Amino acid sequence: MKKKTALQELEFKAVRSGGAGGQHVNKVSTKIELSFDVENSQALSRNQKERLYRQLGTRLTKDHVLHLACEETRSQHRNKDLVIKRFFETMRAELRVPKVRQRTKPKRSAIEKRLKSKKRNAEKKARRQKPKRE
Repeated sequence: MKKKTALQELEFKAVRSGGAGGQHVNKVSTKIELSFDVENSQALSRNQKERLYRQLGTRLTKDHVLHLACEETRSQHRNKDLVIKRFFETMRAELRVPKVRQRTKPKRSAIEKRLKSKKRNAEKKARRQKPKRE
């Protein structure tokens, strides 16, 4: 993903925050809503877009637009910085391709060690039983 191109494609909207506030809260728009159009993005390759459609399926709109919002602070600029940071963290996490696990076989010595341990425990438990009468 090209960071600079993606940053230019972001759309921001400042709206009024919800919740308790005071005299100031009804006059200022401190909540920031970020929109990113995944489908029309030039910053993403076709494979990356397909991956995001699968990974972010429920978080995307029908038009493949990702919406994020931030209203943590009382500063519009700080909220904008936070939502941009959250956007790039989300992108990094969802675009990361997990490493394919290589199936391995336990070493012969490990198998022998495990079997010896099982045998030892079985003998230990067998010795705890009362002797059989004949």
